[in-house]
Amino acid sequence: MTDPHPIDATDAQLAVLQRLLSSTTETHAWFDEIAERAEPGFRHVAVKFRGLHVEQRDRIAAIITAVGGTPEASGGLRASINRSSVSLRALFEEIDGDMMRSVEDAEAELLAEFDAALSALGPSRYREELEQMKGELVALLSEELET
Repeated sequence: MTDPHPIDATDAQLAVLQRLLSSTTETHAWFDEIAERAEPGFRHVAVKFRGLHVEQRDRIAAIITAVGGTPEASGGLRASINRSSVSLRALFEEIDGDMMRSVEDAEAELLAEFDAALSALGPSRYREELEQMKGELVALLSEELET
């Protein structure tokens, strides 16, 4: 579907979207490592979040492209640090349900990036898609915190 009202994002809007993309990529890297090292009873949680973040990373990159930007989804240094922190934790303790507080904190940071991006964009299908993605993340977080 073609948007009947194409959007050319400002540099400030592109910067906010790029921060959201970077944060999503970094969080995906963290869950990638958690899924690899998690105890069997917690692995499914990490896999769900990892799957959501990889899907959303691709969707955010597509939005950046659609509004005239060039997405940079490498994750950079912070993604490496996130992976290393999980590896170090795995040396000293199990990666299990005790991680849920850390999961909640990491997702709260990402939700704040979604809020920033939503505030930066005016009404459009791209803003609606970001709202949908935020809702998906909130729903998954709520689902896993209830269990």
